[in-house]
Amino acid sequence: MTQIQKTISPVDGSVYVERELATGAKIQQTFETARTAQRHWRETSVAERAKICRAFVENFAASAQPIAEEITWQMGRPVTQAPGEIAGVVERASHMIDIAEAALADIAVTPLDGFTRFIRRQPLGVVFTVAPWNYPFLTSVNSIIPALMAGNGVVLKPSAQTPLSAERYAQAFAAAGLPEGVFQILHISHDQTAAILADGIADFVAFTGSVGGGRSIQASAANHFAGIGLELGGKDPAYVCADAPFDHTVESLVDGAFFNSGQSCCGIERIYVDAQIHDQFVEAFAQTVRDYTLGDPLDSKTNLGPLVRTSAADFVRGQTEAARSAGARGLIDSAHFSADQAGSPYLAPQVLIDVDHSMSVMTEESFGPVVGIMKVDDDAAAVALMNDSDFGLTASIWTTDEARALTLGDQVQTGTWFMNRCDYLDPALAWTGVKQSGRGATLSQIGYESLTRPQSFHLRTL
Repeated sequence: MTQIQKTISPVDGSVYVERELATGAKIQQTFETARTAQRHWRETSVAERAKICRAFVENFAASAQPIAEEITWQMGRPVTQAPGEIAGVVERASHMIDIAEAALADIAVTPLDGFTRFIRRQPLGVVFTVAPWNYPFLTSVNSIIPALMAGNGVVLKPSAQTPLSAERYAQAFAAAGLPEGVFQILHISHDQTAAILADGIADFVAFTGSVGGGRSIQASAANHFAGIGLELGGKDPAYVCADAPFDHTVESLVDGAFFNSGQSCCGIERIYVDAQIHDQFVEAFAQTVRDYTLGDPLDSKTNLGPLVRTSAADFVRGQTEAARSAGARGLIDSAHFSADQAGSPYLAPQVLIDVDHSMSVMTEESFGPVVGIMKVDDDAAAVALMNDSDFGLTASIWTTDEARALTLGDQVQTGTWFMNRCDYLDPALAWTGVKQSGRGATLSQIGYESLTRPQSFHLRTL
C-alpha cells in the first residue's frame, strides 16, 4: 500500500506538499544504482567533477527566488531572509570545490631511496545524507558537494518538512550534467531510514538533527562499520565583556538569537554579560527585540515568522513559563506582538533575566525565540558557565581584546570559538562540535577526510 507523506505549512496550516514514500524495492534500487554510477564517477577527474559541480552552483543560484518562497512555505522562515540560505550554499559549495584539488591530492612522505611511497585519498562509495528542516540546504551542502568532489555517489533523504529541497538539488545537478545515478533522492520515513542503516548499504552517513536522532542513527548502524558524521544540538553561549563594541554586540546577538525564529543549531541561546554593563546591555537588547515584527512570513515587513509547528512553539512556551515560575523575569510583553497566539506556531520573542542554570531554558536546547541573560563578575565565572552544558557547537566572546579572546578560547569547550561574531559557518574552517553537539567535521580541508579513506602505496624498485 502506498504511503503518502504530507508537509503541513506553518504559515497557514495547509498541506503544502504531498509525496509518496519510496517502497523497499525502490530504496534498494536507488542504492544499487548509486553504487554502479559511483564506480564510473570515481574515474572522472577532479577537474571534471569541479566543472559539473560549479554548473550545479550556477543552476541552483539561478532559482533563488522560487527556492526561497518554497523554504518559507515549508518551514516558515520570512521570505526576505530565505535567500540568505541560497547565498550560503553558493559560498560553501564554491569553497569546497575550489580546495578539492589540493585536499584530495596524494600525500607525500619522506623520500626513501629505492622506494616510491605516498598516501592516496580514495572515495568511500555511497554517502547517505540525512538532512533536517531548519536549514535544509545549508546543512546538506556540507556533505553533498565534498562527497561528490571526492568521487562518491550520494543519496539524499530530506526532512518530511522540506521535501522540495531534495528535488531542487536533483534538478540543478541534472541541468549541470551530473551522470545519472550519481546523485539521487529518497522520500522515506524514519523507520525506512533506520532500515537502510541496519542493512549497511551506505558507506557513510552524514546526519544533522537532534541528539535523540543522532543516538538513533548510531544504534541503527551499530552492526556495520560505515562511517557516521553527526551534527547535533547546541545551547550556544555568548560572553559580553565590559569593553565589547556595544552597538555591534547588541545588534549581532539579537540577530543571532532570533534569526529563523531561533531555530538554528548555532543560534545564541544564553548570554553572560559583565556586571559593569549588564543593565545597559539588557535594556538595549530588549528594546531591539521589541522592534521585531512577528507575522506572515510572506510579508516583506516580517522579520520573525512562525516556528515550524505548534508543538515546537509550545515547548518554548513551557520552558519560558517554567523559568518564570522559578523566578525569572520576562522583558517582552507578548501583547506587543499581535500575531502571537496560543495553540499556534506563531510565538512572540522573549528575553529572560534573573535566570540561572537550575532552569531548563539555560541548559536544554530551546530551538525557539527565547534567550536568557545572566550577569557575571569576571572571565572565570563566564567560562565556567559557558562550559556548564552538555553541548559544545559554537561559543562567542565580545571584546576589543584579541589576546583575551584567544586565551579564553582555549578554555571553552566548543567546536568553534568566535570573537565579535556568531551564528555563522566559515567554509574555510572545520565545522564540528564537542560533547552532545556531535562528532566528526565538515567543511574546510578537514571535511574531506571523513568522506575518503586513505590508501597507502609502498612500491619498491628492484
